[in-house]
Amino acid sequence: MKSFIIRRASVVSALTLTAAALATAVSSSAQAAPYDEAFYTPPAQLPSANGQVIRSEPQKLAVTIEGQDGGAPGTGTRIMYKSTDAAGRAVAVTGSYLEPAKRWTGSGPRPLVAFAAGTQGQGDLCAPSKQLSSTIDVRPGALSAGYEVPAIYGLLDQGIAVVVTDYIGLGTPDRLHTYTTRTDVGNALLDAARAARNLPGTSLTSSSPIGLYGYSQGGGATGAAAELAPSYAPELNIKGAYVGAPPADLLAVLKKVDGTLLTGVIGYAINGLLEYSPELRTILDRETNQAGKDALAKVQTQCTVDTALGFGFKKTSEWTTNGKSAAEVVEENPAALAIVEKQRLGKVKAGVPTLVVTGTQDDIVDHAQAKKVAQNWCSLGSKVEYAPAIQVVGTGGTGLNHITPIFSEAGKARSYLIDRFNGKSAPSNCALLPILP
Repeated sequence: MKSFIIRRASVVSALTLTAAALATAVSSSAQAAPYDEAFYTPPAQLPSANGQVIRSEPQKLAVTIEGQDGGAPGTGTRIMYKSTDAAGRAVAVTGSYLEPAKRWTGSGPRPLVAFAAGTQGQGDLCAPSKQLSSTIDVRPGALSAGYEVPAIYGLLDQGIAVVVTDYIGLGTPDRLHTYTTRTDVGNALLDAARAARNLPGTSLTSSSPIGLYGYSQGGGATGAAAELAPSYAPELNIKGAYVGAPPADLLAVLKKVDGTLLTGVIGYAINGLLEYSPELRTILDRETNQAGKDALAKVQTQCTVDTALGFGFKKTSEWTTNGKSAAEVVEENPAALAIVEKQRLGKVKAGVPTLVVTGTQDDIVDHAQAKKVAQNWCSLGSKVEYAPAIQVVGTGGTGLNHITPIFSEAGKARSYLIDRFNGKSAPSNCALLPILP
């Protein structure tokens, strides 16, 4: 797959990357993956320590920058590291560590950002580390684009090291990706930070400050990591977290996303919840018709674009035996409701300062529930800056109001973390939340 070239001034420009991606997608045909799939197969025995590096290898980055020495903003290393899943089991997780070409000009040692990507899909071909090597993947079932590259490269351009997690089960063929499972995404992100510190040959030190960065699924992961860090990874020097458009309340998100371009991601969530809640299988068998069962099976191997093409603007009421939506089925089954409620963010204090960003007319991840998690963290004593991205008009379930802040708010997110790395006191506007949109 050919590399893309973007100009330094457009490192964080979604338009430049998207145009290049679309042009390549049109002109390219399916090619072999630019990585060895064998790397992603976990060994039979895993180490005991969370964050211990199991294996690593050099990784070529697909996107290069015009005028950048060597063509890339840094050096890539593909990693596999040990984590712990929601059931307390040892698990191998993959990802990428990116060492910046530029030096850090802020105070103290070079900082690290643990980066949680937004929804990529549920199939192993969708892993973020694989996207960094190919950016556009047009193989059957793997249609996707590396839309997180601008944000990642924006951090590298500031001399900030980045480690990207593939999450539990995404990329590795031994298990299914559990998507919005709170403990899984939080642990995977925190252990990615540990793995980066343990990786030999980097410019990181034991005192390097750490930031968490994520939007959408990634925002859910950074929010979970902020809650879990004090107990799960107290030794990490985490200075702050960017929590963008978090799916904090899955039931509210189920209601919002149903019937939109991304209806199919509901299948990702249901499949993920089944991993730890086999009792949900009985409910699904009873409540879903054959179309629903087929949809849940199909999305397991898909990336986001394929899922959108196959299930965009459909409604989950087409998947149920009684014609009710997935959210209605959940609400009518106490066992299912309890399983969904277990994933809710905001019931535990965020242990690090957080910046919560949400589009006021987000047409995929409900705005009200994202604001609510900020309010809940405030009530628990967390230091929160709530920054609504004002949106004047709705975009009708096309996802535009959900996608736009990924790019428009990236500078704000980056500046927030840089201020924390430089020792500036974290702001909080908790007192103003009741009057903010």
